[in-house]
Amino acid sequence: MTEQKSFLEAPSAALAHLGIAMTDWNTDFARFEAEIAPFMTNRSGIPHGGIYAMILDTAMGYSGAFTGDMQDVRMTLTLSLTVNYLSRPKGARLIAEGRRVGGGAKTFFTEGRLLDETGELIATAVGTFKVRS
Repeated sequence: MTEQKSFLEAPSAALAHLGIAMTDWNTDFARFEAEIAPFMTNRSGIPHGGIYAMILDTAMGYSGAFTGDMQDVRMTLTLSLTVNYLSRPKGARLIAEGRRVGGGAKTFFTEGRLLDETGELIATAVGTFKVRS
């Protein structure tokens, strides 16, 4: 039996504080998930748009950072991020998927989708990221 390598990273302090965890990471793709908690909500009782932006930004940045080698860590930073808020969650879990869709060795372009576990599309995003040297 061949041992499968795990390429999931532990969350940063900010992500851990919010309960956001990486659940998938491969070439040009990353997924992060979080249970919706009361402290994430705005005065309307739904998650604050900043939470949506943060989890999308994270998934999209990681989508261009995968190397396949945990010793070869690639860091990225956001140059631009546009979020379109489409709906409110019907479920209790946020699922952000980021995909690298183009670019070069130092600058790359991404698309993101935020859903809940019911499949409700909550937000979409596009972004430009830079690989940090």
